[in-house]
Amino acid sequence: MNVSQDLALIELVMNASLVVKLVMALLAYVSVMSWYWIFRKWFQLRDARKKTDQFENEFWSGGELARLYENAVNRRHASGALERIFEAGFREFTKLRGQKTLDAATTIDGVRRAMRATYQREVDDLEAHLAFLASVGSVSPYVGLFGTVWGIMHSFRGLSSMSTATLAAVAPGIAEALVATAIGLFAAIPAVVAYNRFAHDTDRLAVRFESFMEEFSNILQRQMK
Repeated sequence: MNVSQDLALIELVMNASLVVKLVMALLAYVSVMSWYWIFRKWFQLRDARKKTDQFENEFWSGGELARLYENAVNRRHASGALERIFEAGFREFTKLRGQKTLDAATTIDGVRRAMRATYQREVDDLEAHLAFLASVGSVSPYVGLFGTVWGIMHSFRGLSSMSTATLAAVAPGIAEALVATAIGLFAAIPAVVAYNRFAHDTDRLAVRFESFMEEFSNILQRQMK
């Protein structure tokens, strides 16, 4: 797009009616916020995958559970979601194992509940703001279409004061209105793509967390025998 086309686009926006301008401003704001959360979630999920891989490698390397728990407590501020799930489970296991009145099944159930509570908090954190991206992706085109319809209506109303209606008279108004639809699609398409990708990545991490909880519970159950 050359300079004259850029100026023409800016001129179309500036000449649009007030309602269309408000729609464009809203969509521009939503688009900026959408890109903000796209980058935030991308970094968050990348970090979550990296820390999950690191802890799984450390856990399955055969180290002592007590030492892994101590490391998790010491680096709690920098630990990943899976490590926090392990920490919650092993803490509960240590607490319940010291109670002589509890059998192995009750102890393991308590461990599972502790891990499940931490798991839910971690998954909720990974899913945070995905609903916003989904809303942007589904609603923005309709908001842009509303601006377009309003702009076209405004253009045709202006023809009532003209003695002769020509394409040259109505084309600028229609072009101004169509910019709203273009901005709506610009906001919606990245949000939809990002939402689908992030939802998939979150589901995969959640499956890994659940698999670890089952395997860790089985390990603790064997230790109780």
